[in-house]
Amino acid sequence: MDAETPAPARARIPGPSRTDLKITTLAERPELTAGFWALGDAWPTFVVEDPIGWILWGRIVSELPEHVLVATDADGQLVARALSVPFALHAKGRGALPDGGWDRVLMWAFSDRRHGVEPDTVSAIEVTVAPGAQGGGLSYAMLGAMRDRARAAGFDTLVAPVRPSAKHLEPRTPMAEYARRVRPDGLPHDPWLRVHVRAGGVVEAVAPTSMTVSGTLDEWRTWTGLPFDEPGPVDVPRALAPVHCDPDQNHAVYVEPNVWVRHAL
Repeated sequence: MDAETPAPARARIPGPSRTDLKITTLAERPELTAGFWALGDAWPTFVVEDPIGWILWGRIVSELPEHVLVATDADGQLVARALSVPFALHAKGRGALPDGGWDRVLMWAFSDRRHGVEPDTVSAIEVTVAPGAQGGGLSYAMLGAMRDRARAAGFDTLVAPVRPSAKHLEPRTPMAEYARRVRPDGLPHDPWLRVHVRAGGVVEAVAPTSMTVSGTLDEWRTWTGLPFDEPGPVDVPRALAPVHCDPDQNHAVYVEPNVWVRHAL
């Protein structure tokens, strides 16, 4: 995998200065909960059909508000959010970042919570910027705030099952190949991976089964507007890998790979 030399743990997050930005936890500002949901999301329609996310994503907001960051501008408008979960990476039977990526770390986090297992690591889950506020460096700021909050809570590691932002442009490229690709300056080719590395993260591994979405062919037609009438791989807009279509069995399955990035805090 990527062998980038990490930046210092307290590296400054690049991007424009936002002195008007106020970032807090949702636990500190519960009155922003309604606006949090109104912010929407940037996920493709089919991604929100992932059953693990469907069941557990909302529980982060209700049960772990101290791990939900909200950002408001000078007018008090909610412009960005970031979610993370604490989990026990070094619990018995674990240790390595899971191949199951986003789905698996959500399952671990809420299983640990249910069984009273002490967490030792924080995983980023999502960063969303309001459409009208995109392009102003807010994603950088939210990642930096997520790192700072995890450190302040006593954790020394933040990990992230990153969904590379430009991978959808070449869905048939293996993720392992894509994740290793760097620019002449040594930084990752992918913009979102580059944000993480500039912030002090290290690309560690591919999570080949980070998210799985299955559905009938009619469901996939509804989600994508594509015919799904031929067997084999189907390139779907904004998917990071092809969707596998099986007309004889009347289903299609999407298995999304992500990239694990580790931040030492």
